[in-house]
Amino acid sequence: MANMTFSLPDPMKDWIESRIQKGEYASASDYVRDLVRRDWARRGQDLSIDELRQIVADSRASGVGSRSMDELFAEAERVAAAQGVLRE
Repeated sequence: MANMTFSLPDPMKDWIESRIQKGEYASASDYVRDLVRRDWARRGQDLSIDELRQIVADSRASGVGSRSMDELFAEAERVAAAQGVLRE
């Protein structure tokens, strides 16, 4: 395992220490490792600006949809639940 040394502003250091005191993390290293893991996972799902622009262009080109807002929200909830994102 490698070591890294870095500086933080006092409010950030205090925030990390408060998470440790609440028992959410065992140490500052544990907190930083969790942040890196989350960032790593999130970036695996990121889209580039060009990909986002293409999605918007495709959406605009597809025209006005026929589904109601209730139908759209219901579908979004089904997708979120299937992905384990929705908390019921």
